[in-house]
Amino acid sequence: MAKAIKLTDTEEVSQHIKKLEPALGKIIEAIRQIILKTDTEIGERIKWNNPSFYFTGEMKPFDPKEYKREIVVMNLYKGRIMLVFPSGAKVKDTSGLLTGDYKDGRRLILFTDMKDVKSKEKALQKIIKDWLKLVDK
Repeated sequence: MAKAIKLTDTEEVSQHIKKLEPALGKIIEAIRQIILKTDTEIGERIKWNNPSFYFTGEMKPFDPKEYKREIVVMNLYKGRIMLVFPSGAKVKDTSGLLTGDYKDGRRLILFTDMKDVKSKEKALQKIIKDWLKLVDK
């Protein structure tokens, strides 16, 4: 019996994106690259069946249910492009990009197409950088 080769987290994300409808995959790949190039301490993996991005650096101990390491999780249900920031309420977003008023602190960013991604790139990176400044190191 040949042993199954375990993919790295990055390879799993790449495979996941390759399985998407091609036009959607291109948009997701663009968002992925924007997030990853924002900071070297951002890692990626598949979580909740979608690409997710998290802080890889040192942190003070915390309850895993607080999702303090999770920066953003993609929600690609039925081709919709939504970024979910589990603790996005912590960020003082002046751009208006983060939407929603969920009691658990989640905030969302919706994208419609590649032009929309490009127009929101700088604001998205600022939100992520501001989030990273709040990490309990």
